[in-house]
Amino acid sequence: MKNKSFDLIVGAILAIAILVGVFATGFYAGRMTGSPGDAVLFDLSPLSLGKEAQTQTTSEPQAVKSETPDELIQPFWEAWDIVDEMFVDQPLDHKLLMRGAIRGMVEALGDEHSSYMDPVTYERVNDRLNGDYEGIGAWVDATGDYLTIISPMPGSPAEKAGLKSNDKVIAIDGEDMTGIDAELARQKVLGPKGSKVTLTIWRQGNPEPFDVVIERAAIVIPSVVGKMLEDDVAYVQLVFFGDETDKDLEKTLKELLAKKPKGLILDLRDNGGGFLQTAIDVASEFIGDGLIMHEQYGDGRLESFNARRGGLATKIPMVVLINQGSASASEIVAGAIQDRGRGYLVGKTSYGKGSVQSYIELDDNEGALRVTVARWLTPNQRQINEVGLDPDFPVEISEQDAAAEKDTQLEQAIAVLLKKLVPLPTPVVTPTASATPTP
Repeated sequence: MKNKSFDLIVGAILAIAILVGVFATGFYAGRMTGSPGDAVLFDLSPLSLGKEAQTQTTSEPQAVKSETPDELIQPFWEAWDIVDEMFVDQPLDHKLLMRGAIRGMVEALGDEHSSYMDPVTYERVNDRLNGDYEGIGAWVDATGDYLTIISPMPGSPAEKAGLKSNDKVIAIDGEDMTGIDAELARQKVLGPKGSKVTLTIWRQGNPEPFDVVIERAAIVIPSVVGKMLEDDVAYVQLVFFGDETDKDLEKTLKELLAKKPKGLILDLRDNGGGFLQTAIDVASEFIGDGLIMHEQYGDGRLESFNARRGGLATKIPMVVLINQGSASASEIVAGAIQDRGRGYLVGKTSYGKGSVQSYIELDDNEGALRVTVARWLTPNQRQINEVGLDPDFPVEISEQDAAAEKDTQLEQAIAVLLKKLVPLPTPVVTPTASATPTP
C-alpha cells in the first residue's frame, strides 16, 4: 500500500477500516490543518514532503481496540446484493456504488471535516496546493450546508467580481444548491478557463440574494509576496501554505533583510491555510526554538511540534495581520507568534479551524479519505477551533475605507511596529511548552 504523509488532518479510523479494507488496500497517511482551494476548508500538510517537524510526545498512547466482528459488515453485503440484483435499471455501475458507500460511511461519523474525495476531486485538491488550477480563485468552506467563501484570492476573478468572506453560494447557474453537498457545489464552480459561471449569493445584511457572473481563469498563485514599505518596514504576504512556500519565504526574507528594515509585517489575512509542515517551517523562520503547536488525540495523547533551527527573522520586531479569512495553517503560525511573545496580532478575529485531518489515499486511483484525527492547540494549549484567534489590536476596515482602498489594518500594524520596537515580555507557557527543540 502507498504511504505518503500529508500533515493536517487526523481522526477516528476504526469505522473507516471496515469498508476501506473491502474496497481498497492503499493507505495514504496525510495530515492537514486548514483550508485552501476553490472550495475546500482544510490545509494539506505532507509529513514527508520536505523537512520533517520536530516532535515530542508528552504522554503515552492508550491501547485502542481494533477488532470488529465480521457480523457487523454482513448487513452491508446483504444490502449490496439486494440492490445489485433487484434494482430496475441494470446494469449497475459498481464503482459508483462503492464510492457512494464510502461517502455514506464517512458522513455517518458526523464530522464536518471528514469526507471522501473521488479521484477527480482529490486531483484538484492537490493541484490547488501546488498553486495551479482553473476556477474562480477563492478559498472556500465546503463542509457546511452551502458552499461558503472564506476569502477570494488577491487579483482573482472572485475578488474582481466582489465576492466577500462568508458569502454563501445558494445556486450555481440557476440550479438551487439547497440540500446539495457543498463539495459537489465546489466542483460545479470549478471549470475551464474562459468559461463563465453564475453564482447566486446570499450575503448577511443584504435583503435579497443576488447573482454574480464570473469568468473562470487559470489560477496561478504566488504563495509569497514581499516588498519594502515606507519608514523602512519590510512587508511579507503569505497567500497560502503550499509545498514551495517555505523556499519562497526564505528567498523573500533574505532579499528584504539585506535592506536592514526596522521591523517586519507578516500578512496572513485571507490566507485559508495549506500544508501543516509548511506552517511549521514558516513559523520557524520567526521563532528560533521551542514550541510551535500541539496535537491532541482522542486517546488523550499530546504531541508537541518544535521549531526547526536556523530561522532568518527570529530577532527583528514584527507584527502579524489576521482577519476572518485567516484559517488553519495561518492560525498555527499566528497563534505560535502570539503565545511565544514574538509579535503582536493586528486585525480581526481569525476563522477558527483547529482540527487536524489525515489524507488517506486509496489504491487504484480511487480517491482519498479525509479524516479528522486530532485537534491542534497553540503553544499555551489554547483551543481555537470554532473560536479563532483574537488580535492584540482589533481593527475593522469600514466599507468607506475599502471603497477608497485605504488599508486601515496595515496602517495600524505599521504604527504598532514603529511604536513598540522593544522586546516583548517573556511569555508564560505551560509545563509542556518547556521542551528543548530537537536539532
